Amino acid sequence: MEKRGIATVVLSLLRDVTEKVGPPRALCVPFRHGYPLDVPSNPARQRRVIKAALELLIRPRSEAPVLVDYVP
Repeated sequence: MEKRGIATVVLSLLRDVTEKVGPPRALCVPFRHGYPLDVPSNPARQRRVIKAALELLIRPRSEAPVLVDYVP
């Protein structure tokens, strides 16, 4: 998708794996496996995670790869 000009963002639960794979943009989240957006039934917290991930899209391509740790 990236080669065709469609930007992507990865939500990652495993930073070490993400470092090895090297996606163009990744947000490493410190949540339990199966919960990349944090706890269920808390839309405000989930929106903050999504917003942080989408903010990676505004970085210039020249900065890629971008790997950011999310801090709740």
